[in-house]
Amino acid sequence: MIQLEGITKSFGSLQVLKGIDLNIDKGEVVSIVGPSGAGKTTLLQIMGTLDKPDAGRIVLNGVEVNKLKDSQLAAFRNKEIGFVFQFHQLLPEFTALENVTIPALIQGDSAGKAEKRALEILDFMGLTERASHKPAELSGGEKQRVAVARALINHPSVVLADEPSGSLDTQNKEELHKLFFDLRDKLGQTFVIVTHDEGLASQTDRTIHIVDGRIINPEVQE
Repeated sequence: MIQLEGITKSFGSLQVLKGIDLNIDKGEVVSIVGPSGAGKTTLLQIMGTLDKPDAGRIVLNGVEVNKLKDSQLAAFRNKEIGFVFQFHQLLPEFTALENVTIPALIQGDSAGKAEKRALEILDFMGLTERASHKPAELSGGEKQRVAVARALINHPSVVLADEPSGSLDTQNKEELHKLFFDLRDKLGQTFVIVTHDEGLASQTDRTIHIVDGRIINPEVQE
């Protein structure tokens, strides 16, 4: 479902990625781990089309994204890729429901259709009673679940998460991790997660180890 071939990336004289080859199947929950500065977030951003590689090929859901024009790429990203960041990145002036609907509205869905879908996802997340609350009125765990709901609104092929539980306490962290696997089991959702959390990495279907810009011994969890 995701194919990366020969991905390289440099910032000035510093080569961050040194020829990454990686395949991810539909419905996999894959973690990417490694020391700080290894290239994990850069790889995730390239996979999510937020940044471009210096060389290499990216195929996502059958589309070679390197060949898309900027306007096509923006539309493709909004539809096919959901993002969850360490800090929820919710818009403070909007309610949870409004935050979740935004990608669907950008896609061109009607307000009614977007709201209906958003309410369904928030209900799945156990957040129906929090839909009208703004981010400042939500707990850290609730904010991150709203962020996951926003990532899911357009039925993306993959959700990319960068340290999604890094700012959460133990209970909320465990609940968020369980949510990822529930979404995979019930919806067939694919996740690629950059994490320093060994507990989360140990639960994923596969752990990709990156050291010095290279993949070292991909590990399949038994």
